[in-house]
Order: sequence, then C-alpha cells, then structure tokens
Amino acid sequence: MANIISLADYQEFWRERNQKTRQPDPSDPSDIINICPQQFGSGYERWIELRDISLLIIDAEFHHDLVIERKYSDSFSGGLEFGFHLSGYWNNIHAGKNFFQSGGLNQNNTSELLRSQRLLKVDIHSESPELIHSFITGGLNPISSEMLKKLIETDQEPYRQIDHTTPEMRVALEQIINCPFTGLTKKIYLESKCLEIIALKIEQLTAIESNSTKASVLKGDDIDRIYYAKEILTGNLDNPPSLIELARQVGLNDYKLKLGFRQVFGTTAFSYLHQQRMEKARQLLLEGQMNVKEVARAVGYTNQSHFATAFRKQFGTNPKSYDLLLRA
Repeated sequence: MANIISLADYQEFWRERNQKTRQPDPSDPSDIINICPQQFGSGYERWIELRDISLLIIDAEFHHDLVIERKYSDSFSGGLEFGFHLSGYWNNIHAGKNFFQSGGLNQNNTSELLRSQRLLKVDIHSESPELIHSFITGGLNPISSEMLKKLIETDQEPYRQIDHTTPEMRVALEQIINCPFTGLTKKIYLESKCLEIIALKIEQLTAIESNSTKASVLKGDDIDRIYYAKEILTGNLDNPPSLIELARQVGLNDYKLKLGFRQVFGTTAFSYLHQQRMEKARQLLLEGQMNVKEVARAVGYTNQSHFATAFRKQFGTNPKSYDLLLRA
C-alpha cells in the first residue's frame, strides 16, 4: 500500500536533509545536489542553472510507493517543462516516455504517484518565453499558431502532451547525465544538449500535429498489426526479421508498416529495434551475469567492436564501464 504525504511535507523532508549545500562542481555555484531523505530512499536530485533553463537530473531509488498530494492552495508554476523518464514511474509517466507541459499544472491533478523503484529522469524547465521566441525569425517556423502559443506564452491554460522518447533523444539525455566537463565548458555543453533535446521534442510535436490534421492512413486493424510487429521485434532482438519479412508476418505491405510504425510509435522500426537492443544490453550488463561479448551476442551483435561502438553512441560510455558509471 502506498504511503500518502502532502507536497509541503515532502518538500520539507528534502529541505531538512539538505541544509548544507552540496556542489559537484566547485567552480559553479549554480550546480547543486540534494540528497534523497532516508525515509524515502537513496539517490539525489541535481539542479543546474543555465541561460533561461533550469536543468534537473533525478537518480533515486525509492523504498515504497508514495502518493504526493497537492492542495488547491499549492502554487502552480508556469513556463515550459520538457520531461524525459529513462527508468521508473512518476505521475503517469513510464520509462521510455517524455512529456511537454506549458501553462503550469492542471489544478484538477491533486496527487502524484511515485513508485517504489529506481527513478532516472531529466527535466528541462524554462520560465522565459525568450527561450523559443528568439529562434523565430524570417518565417522559418513551420509550427501552427496554436502550437506556437503553447511554446512562447507562459500565462495560458495548462497543456500537456506525452509521447515516446526517441533513440536520438535518448543519446542526448545520456550525454547530459554523463557530462564529463566542469565550469564554463560544462555550461556550454549542457545548454547545447538541452536545446538539442528541445528541438527534437518540438519536431515530435510538429509531426503529431501534422498527422492530426490529415486523415489517418491506418485503420484499427492496421494499428493492431503494427503493435504485433513491435512485439515480434522485441521478442527477436538477437535475430530480427527484415522489414519485408516483418511486414509479411503481420499481414501488411512494407510501405504501410514503415509509415504506420512511425505514426504509432514516433520512430522507425529500425530505430525502435536499435533502442530495444541497447536497452536490453544495458539491463544485462547491470545484472552482471554476462560479460560484454556474451551481452553483444544476446542482442544480435556478432562483432563485439560494432556492439561497443553502438553502445557508446547510445549511452555515451563504453559497455565495460557503464555499470560503474550508473552505480557511482
């Protein structure tokens, strides 16, 4: 059964645990780590202030399910928030999902559920409309006026959109978490990665909006077949079928499978397969029962060097050192 706590009490426990400021980068006073209170679990929240951006990285293991209740009188911050969950579950967002939120929180949402598990997530906050507005010049913007309003107006009605995190987003997120720099170099590097992720999310929002304005090419049965195709790929990471063979197995032509897979999951079948292979490899490495060569074979790589290159590109580190990086 979940423990229930008010938002005010939850925040107070964090404040009591972190009365002494912890700075992972002594040259940057705006880079602060808060340690998770022992009654909740272990791990940390890391806040880094950039230009017009507050970057939050959470890596914590929670002992129990926790329901955090909000009162109507609690403040609801405005601005923009781009959130990405790499593992764990919080407030109806699962691992592998991301969300875009503007205009603050919906006051009807009075509680948040935090599950008893490891939570690894990256949030990018901005209170300033200039973050997006400064890029809009010369008619280069393909976004509709309605979506643009959600991106540059901070005092509007609450809006929230949830979608799958693409492999391209995942690479940038891992690079943020494993940032090797300090000082000014760190600031520039992290800001560039935040802007990269925001750009990828805006592109995702634009694609969704574009798809919603035209008649869908997929029927209900087609969507079922595309979900079946995803199951086939997930179950055969070590020896996946070709696109044509996959289309034959699910009863679609390869064009409709290609188009439909992107429409339903926001990425190509090949990118999805690659992401699942890397995620499976990461899990196997963390379990510690296989060496790198065995893990590579388990996810369909006969060449260990090719596997190491793919893993490094996905997670920003070599497979041998990944377990140590995550547990440091």
